[in-house]
Amino acid sequence: MPPEPDVLDSRRPGHSSFFRAQDFAWLFLIAVLIATTPETNYNFTILLVLIGMFQIVEPRLTPFSSRRGQIASIILKLLFSYLLVGYTHTIFSPYYPIFLIPMVSAATIFELRGVIVVTLIAFALYCSFLLPVFIDWKTFELPPGYATTLGARLSFYAIVAFLVYEQAKAKRDEMARTQEAADRLAESNRNLRQAQASLRRSERLAALGQLTAGLAHELRNPLGTIKGSAELLQKQTSSASPALRSEMAGYIVSEVDRMNGLISNFLDFAKPLQIRPVEAELAPVVDEAVRDQADLSNTREVKVTISMPESAISFEFDPDLLRLVLANLIQNAIQASAPGQQVEIRAAADSDLVRILVTDHGEGIQAQHLENIFNPFFTTKPQGVGLGLAIVSKIVDEHHGRVNVFSEPGAGTTFEIALPKEQPA
Repeated sequence: MPPEPDVLDSRRPGHSSFFRAQDFAWLFLIAVLIATTPETNYNFTILLVLIGMFQIVEPRLTPFSSRRGQIASIILKLLFSYLLVGYTHTIFSPYYPIFLIPMVSAATIFELRGVIVVTLIAFALYCSFLLPVFIDWKTFELPPGYATTLGARLSFYAIVAFLVYEQAKAKRDEMARTQEAADRLAESNRNLRQAQASLRRSERLAALGQLTAGLAHELRNPLGTIKGSAELLQKQTSSASPALRSEMAGYIVSEVDRMNGLISNFLDFAKPLQIRPVEAELAPVVDEAVRDQADLSNTREVKVTISMPESAISFEFDPDLLRLVLANLIQNAIQASAPGQQVEIRAAADSDLVRILVTDHGEGIQAQHLENIFNPFFTTKPQGVGLGLAIVSKIVDEHHGRVNVFSEPGAGTTFEIALPKEQPA
């Protein structure tokens, strides 16, 4: 019999527990047969025990897991079946269905050609019991009635073997389709991960290009001021005017400080962000963020109010980074407000989310600018850098939250920060 493709099935070692349900079924079957049989032939009892034990231990023996081992297993089962029928009245044996064991085993592991070969061998072994006694060697005819019995039993063998093969083939085909679908899904996942990685690289490069262009633009103005001041200091006329020299030197120092702050903000935005969430209360963080902007609010004569629930809001977040978020939003709200106006900070919590709202009553944000306010270096302020809201968005994203903006020109703006109460592990 030529080798055929291996088929993974539950008969292989490592695919079953130490005791399986079929083990107990075999033990029960052998015990019942031994207890109820009228046979006094001890060879029959020994063979029954051997057949039962072989069926139990075969799946646990590594040599029988290979293709050659499976063929050897089928041969042993054919031999055991032949001996059992031979020891129990041969053609009259009530145990003739024992030949189904090797045929069913073949049907579950071989393709149709192998099943046919094993079935024909079982036919030949069973029919061999007729040769010495029942065949009329002159006419080669069986005694009356035996042909019908033999035909019925051989047909029974063939039908059972074919039905089991069909069921096993359907299961193998289903397993193959499942494996093929799993392979396609795994390949799709690999392609998706590669595409996502490529997209992230492209996004990083695009963001880097945008950041670089924005930084270059922002640096050009202070560099121009520094250059003009330095050129003026080089002129002889400036040496006769100490006040002018002092003014030019002040411009240089101021612009250098501005550039240093710009580069610091750029580095803060560009460096990887690592949040360290802890279980903490929100109220102290809000109070600290408001204190950070106290000088600005006093200078611009803008009042900042805080409205918090009576029960403390406690959840998982990075206090330092959330303080930076709130400080940026409060600073923007104060700068957008006119003297005498009020900035309101509110907070609320439900079962899953904590919402923090910062509201001003200034001029609001123009509709055409709403889509760009979180982009790096986008600003409508004359002296603005355009990194504050970009940093806010980045920190909130790292907390797996979201930022919502509600603005009406001439009426004011509300920034809503929605954060989950628990950070993913």
